[in-house]
Amino acid sequence: MTATADPAAGGDGAGVPRRPRVVVIGAGHAGLEIARGLRREDVDVLVVDRHNYHTFQPLLYQVATAGLQPGDIAQPVRHILQRYRNVGFRLGEVVGVDLRARNLALADGTQEAYDWLVVAAGATTTFFGVPGADEFALPLKTLANAIEIRRRVLAAFEQADRARMATPGAAVPPGLTTVAVVGGGATGVETAGAFAELFDRVLVHDYPGLDFSQARVIVIEAGEGLLDAYRPHIGEYARRTLERRRVEFRFGAGVTRVDEHGVELSSGERLPAATVVWAAGVRAHPLGEILGVGVTRGGCVAVDDTLQVPGHPEVMVIGDLAGAAAPDGTLYPQVAQVAIQQGRLAARQIRRALRGLDPLPFRYRDLGNMATVGRNAAVLQTPGGRTLTGFIAWVGWLFVHVINLVGLRNRLQVMVSWLYNYLTYDRGPRLIFPPSPADGARKDPMQ
Repeated sequence: MTATADPAAGGDGAGVPRRPRVVVIGAGHAGLEIARGLRREDVDVLVVDRHNYHTFQPLLYQVATAGLQPGDIAQPVRHILQRYRNVGFRLGEVVGVDLRARNLALADGTQEAYDWLVVAAGATTTFFGVPGADEFALPLKTLANAIEIRRRVLAAFEQADRARMATPGAAVPPGLTTVAVVGGGATGVETAGAFAELFDRVLVHDYPGLDFSQARVIVIEAGEGLLDAYRPHIGEYARRTLERRRVEFRFGAGVTRVDEHGVELSSGERLPAATVVWAAGVRAHPLGEILGVGVTRGGCVAVDDTLQVPGHPEVMVIGDLAGAAAPDGTLYPQVAQVAIQQGRLAARQIRRALRGLDPLPFRYRDLGNMATVGRNAAVLQTPGGRTLTGFIAWVGWLFVHVINLVGLRNRLQVMVSWLYNYLTYDRGPRLIFPPSPADGARKDPMQ
């Protein structure tokens, strides 16, 4: 095979032999693991993403609740990859894949050739066909989503304060300072707890004239409890902790409609809410359908146990987009640890192929689950089923998330912000940026 002088360049240079070319779609955790795993190999690697930055998604909710700033959890992809001499970056949106010709088509009309292709495009939000949800509910999958949620909440408090000053003694319009969080999983629990603290410890001082009994955080969960991926007593601990922080719950009722003024529930209840955060589920990225191969329910690409696409051993799909199954036939969960471990294996598969060795099956190593419920409170469950709650679990949660951030600058910034928040009971700058078409990104197929 032949090699380009620049790993980001497409095609062959004039008379210049090129090395095998690996193209990775997606600069998330999985994509970066591949680049890292191939950094010393005799290949050229090109990472393609429609954003020029990598986002640490587990902390998006803290940007949405003014605990952190966008730059605290994001890092330019080129900065991350600059240490790897054989790795390049291409800012672009993939709109087509020709498996026979081994080419990618990008939105700007250009193409990128590959010898190996690894698709790590991640997942997007699913609204389960609920009327109005796609238009009025706010997902929490991107930095743009988090910034828009923060803007929406802070703008609502500004509107409430204007109304108070215009008509002294008047009640706040119903639902104006209410945040409805749809989904009682880890994202929903963490988001609800952070909003409760923002209201009761920060905004209450920013808006001293407002009646904060009207500022509500409501979690809507179709099931009967929180954190169904954990043992039942863990979900009960999270519920009790959040209730002490004035979070309300609606269990056993699904959302049947969302509009600009709130949500309707299957129980018949209507909840006025100016801000609806959708944390109820994800689906595979639409890029899986563009590949033109078999997909599972939810749009995941059907792959074998080596993460390769049947009939196309040069193509691997990993992370949230991969329909990879455990030995018992169940699909692996769409969580960061699965994506990271699959990214490491994908790099290893290519290294083995370069040496003429057969691919290895993927075996997921469960490292356990953890979620924060708020200040001094978190939950942890080990693979063996042991659990821990409270302050020690919270310290462990802080440590794990700092360690997994990409870049020393981000780690230092987050630690300083958390220390400041903890000592002062304050949050970062509560900045309201004007909305733009990209802020909500609710109709963006590449979010």
